[in-house]
Formats: sequence, C-alpha cells, structure tokens
Amino acid sequence: MFAAIRILERIVPAGGLLFGATSHDFPKHRKLSGSIKHKTAGVRIEAFATWVSDLATRLGRPHETVPEDPHGAIGTARLRGTLAWHIARKPGGLVALAIHYGHLRTSVASAYASRSRGGIHDLLDIETARATADTLATLNADLTDGAGISGPAARRAIHAAAQAPTFLGTILTARQARDLLNNPNTFVMCVYKPDKALCHREGTKDAPSLDRCVSTCANSARTDHQADLLIERAETIEKAAASSPEPLAERLNRNAAKLRESSERHHRDRITTDTPKESAR
Repeated sequence: MFAAIRILERIVPAGGLLFGATSHDFPKHRKLSGSIKHKTAGVRIEAFATWVSDLATRLGRPHETVPEDPHGAIGTARLRGTLAWHIARKPGGLVALAIHYGHLRTSVASAYASRSRGGIHDLLDIETARATADTLATLNADLTDGAGISGPAARRAIHAAAQAPTFLGTILTARQARDLLNNPNTFVMCVYKPDKALCHREGTKDAPSLDRCVSTCANSARTDHQADLLIERAETIEKAAASSPEPLAERLNRNAAKLRESSERHHRDRITTDTPKESAR
C-alpha cells in the first residue's frame, strides 16, 4: 500500500490530489478539476484486477490471480471494506482507520460517505469490532498456551479474552459490532474503562486516545509478545547509539534501558490464567 502511495505521489504534481482527474486522464490529457469520479475508479479497479491476473498467468503464478467474484464487480464500496480490514489490523491501525476514513466524509459518492445506516460510520464500527475480536482471540490462544500478561488491567484482559469464542465469526452487521464495542469487558488495545483512563483528564469518553497513552494507567496491560518487542526495540536503539555522537548516544541508551526495564518488570509481574488472584501483584 505504501509503495503504491509513493508511486502516486510521483505521478501527480506536488501538493496535488493523489487521484486528481487531470493527472489520471491518461488517454486524453484534459484539464479537469477535482478527483476522478467513483464510476471511473470502479472501472479502473476492475481493469487492475484483470491486469494482475494476466501478469500472474504469464509469470506462471496462477495462485496469485484474482479469482472471479460471485458477487460481481469489486467497485469502490467493496474496496474500501478490504482496505479497512487491512488497516485495522496494523499496529495502531484503528486510529489510522478513523483518520483515513474521516478524511473521506465528503468524497467520492454519498453512499461512500453517508452517516446513515450502511455508511462510513457503520464500516468503522464493524472493522473496529472485527479487529477487537481478532485481538481477543489471539490473546485467548496465547493465554491458553501458557503465555503471561502483566499490568494493572491484566485480570480484566484475561477475563475479556475468555469471551473470544463468543465473538468470533459473529460480527456481520453494524448492530452486532456496536454490541461488542459497548461490552464493558471488551479488550480494545488497552483494557479500556473510561473512569480509570489517564488519556482523558477532562471527563470520560467512549474510546481511548491512543496518542496520549500513559504507561501507569490502570487500563494498561502487556503480553509476553509485547515484552519481547520491547527488547527488540531496545536492541535496535542500542545499535543506533553505537554509531551516534556521545550526547545522542547517551540519550538513546537511556531510552533502551527504560525499554529493557519495562520488559523485565513484565516478566517479574506477569500472571497467567492459572495464577491465583491473591498471588497477582
């Protein structure tokens, strides 16, 4: 996706729309205003799918062809759902998803940006809920295999993960998505409970502000996998410090030491599904 965006940035003039009508009017090179229309985008999506399949066939890679869709053309409405699925499952993806689709409220077509049933807000709810269910399922599987979790919200996270089988495969509509997102035991990146959140110092809100996350928040929890990632990040920073000027190297090494300390704290405090409540710190 990022490579495609970089190519688009090279195609269009500096500061122009990535899908500006003039820049993408390859056959006629007309001077047009605004972006390409949704009908044109739909045609090009289908043409792209055909091109991918033809290329895969020529290269002897039939498993990479785009199969015929029994539901018809992909179009912009269905493509946005595919993009939303992938964005939501990237680290920090739910924030990126909200920002990305928030920018499209007045773009393309009314159905694409509608605030009514079936509109963009329903899509955000559904993809957020699906990503939440995926997180629950992954955590549940890890805990079942003996993985540990630490942090003030560790017990709530374990309880939420135990409900994962209830959510898997059930999120088909916006109403089902809202039922999951409104569940007080749902694990959504942090184990969010509004009255305990430190990211909202002025009153409570319906969702966490992940760009203002506070490490000492009572909603925080850390898994074994995340603790391992802290060590990987610390090692990367230490390598950078080794080739940096002394003042910068000192700062980098301090940051790496903090990451290692956080990982060590996790392994000291971690609990599992078998840890008695009275033994948890």
